[in-house]
Amino acid sequence: MRKSEISRKTAETDIALNLNIDGSGNNDIDTGCGFLDHMLTLFSVHGRFDLSVKCQGDTYVDYHHTVEDIGICLGDAFLEALGNKSGVNRYGSALVPMDEALVLSAVALSGRGHLNYGLHIPTEKIGDFDSELVEEFFTALSRQGRITIHLKQMDGLNSHHIAEAAFKSCARALRDAVRIDSSLGGSVPSSKGVL
Repeated sequence: MRKSEISRKTAETDIALNLNIDGSGNNDIDTGCGFLDHMLTLFSVHGRFDLSVKCQGDTYVDYHHTVEDIGICLGDAFLEALGNKSGVNRYGSALVPMDEALVLSAVALSGRGHLNYGLHIPTEKIGDFDSELVEEFFTALSRQGRITIHLKQMDGLNSHHIAEAAFKSCARALRDAVRIDSSLGGSVPSSKGVL
């Protein structure tokens, strides 16, 4: 089992995160932000990742620090759980519809964190959640996890649906990327020999 346990404590957040990338989608999420709880639950279920996240953050300010720091911790967790990435598929993609919204995610466990963000969320807020924080989350995840992530919105009008399709499609793309490819015989899928 490829697992990791991450703790991060700053003046702004106190986070405990556990990840099993060979899980079945079990989750226990309590971030102090209802919308983020919902998105991380979807991420866990659709990626088939067992995920536990507990966060106490300075939500009296806003959700920015909580969202960014959880993205950092999740990136750390993937990086730790994958080790040297021997035998992984490396690449994954998924096109996910959510009612009128349609989002494509493509990922590479490249060792180089990069986010190409192509979502156009039409409202500033989704409930009490600042829509711009969707990008902050994926930026932190990609940088800290050293994952290349492309998110492309193909369609969509409803802000909640667009964000939901993004989290689901990214999770499904990562599920493909972390999958062990038996044809590799445990080797790292790179001409350089390292990722």
